[in-house]
Amino acid sequence: MDKAVHEWLEKAEEDFHVAQSLLRLRKRPAHNAVCFHAQQTVEKLLKALLEKHKIRIPKIHDLPSLLDLCTNHYPLISTLRDDLVRLSVYAVEFRYPGESATAEDAKIALKMAKQARSELRDWILAPL
Repeated sequence: MDKAVHEWLEKAEEDFHVAQSLLRLRKRPAHNAVCFHAQQTVEKLLKALLEKHKIRIPKIHDLPSLLDLCTNHYPLISTLRDDLVRLSVYAVEFRYPGESATAEDAKIALKMAKQARSELRDWILAPL
């Protein structure tokens, strides 16, 4: 595996494990951070997939836009669109005062990230 792809994958895994750990907190729940790290997991996996195909990685965080860049190589990836739209909203909406994620939001965000992670990892790890 290409070094840059591996690094994106490692960073994505770190975000995923952080989100999982934060979701388990009972004393001071960190629902906003769970949503953020769930989004970051998927963002970095999409960037790993782009890197695998030597596609220039834009400095953006919008998951649907990154997804669109991957569809030429993986048309079936578009099935993730609805979840990625929601994850993108979660990452931005809960970062600033005025809105806060609930326990349910955090559970949903992690569930969507887990599903996308499973599919994206399969494509990243598959031979070209």
